[in-house]
Amino acid sequence: MQRLELLACSLDFIERHMNETVRAEDIAAACYCSKSTLEKLFHYVYHTSVHRYITCRKMMAAARLLAEAPDASILSVALEYGYGSHEAFTRAFKDVWNCTPSAFRSREKFTETYPRFVNPLQDPLQDPSQKGDICFMQKRDISQLYELIQKRKNCYFVCCDIESLMVINQMSRKAGDLAILETIRRMDEAAGEEDIVFRIGGDEFCLLTNSPQEEYAGNLAEAIRSHNTETFLFEGRQFPLSLHITVTRFEGNSLRYGDLFSSLYTALQHTKA
Repeated sequence: MQRLELLACSLDFIERHMNETVRAEDIAAACYCSKSTLEKLFHYVYHTSVHRYITCRKMMAAARLLAEAPDASILSVALEYGYGSHEAFTRAFKDVWNCTPSAFRSREKFTETYPRFVNPLQDPLQDPSQKGDICFMQKRDISQLYELIQKRKNCYFVCCDIESLMVINQMSRKAGDLAILETIRRMDEAAGEEDIVFRIGGDEFCLLTNSPQEEYAGNLAEAIRSHNTETFLFEGRQFPLSLHITVTRFEGNSLRYGDLFSSLYTALQHTKA
């Protein structure tokens, strides 16, 4: 339980200090633990570093601001999230989004590729039988979408899972990030104007349609599937990318957050099997 409390404390600290310069040692001090303990726990549970997670969260918030406030200058956005110069902010932004902030603004859609990790003390999927062990799944917080999902409870989801992302990450974390961005691009390209793309795990993504028609969702799935084996560019080389894809709808009597997440994840696992 102490490890879960430490993770919950660190995630909350990061979100509350998003507009400041935050270091791993600052978080460790606030959570009354060593920097080494915090880093090891992040790597074990989330398979990423504290620094990388902070950067991704800042760049997600910055990207949202760029999309929602077209009149805001890039420098003002940089200062808002603790970067002292346009250049430093652009380097961090490009590392996460693979494009400059100005190029990002030309996109038609914003998808939160790196939402915050789920607070483990509030995680409805945590198995009590684990007796304090941490669940291995890298879950993301989709609670901000929950109200919209409730309104669309009869609509279909198109769920996607990247094939062999672990192998890609072993080659390079940057290559893995590019695979994620390419997955989002394919899903956004297929989605209708009112459809929403979001991430539910390390390599799992969902497209929430605004349609109760299975045929509509099936057509989106086929449009995404048609790009399987197409490549993305990493360090001058082309790498093929394919997705496991399934269409599903929540069939439970009560649409609860944990049940929904479990339903989407299970549908993907059945497709992979």
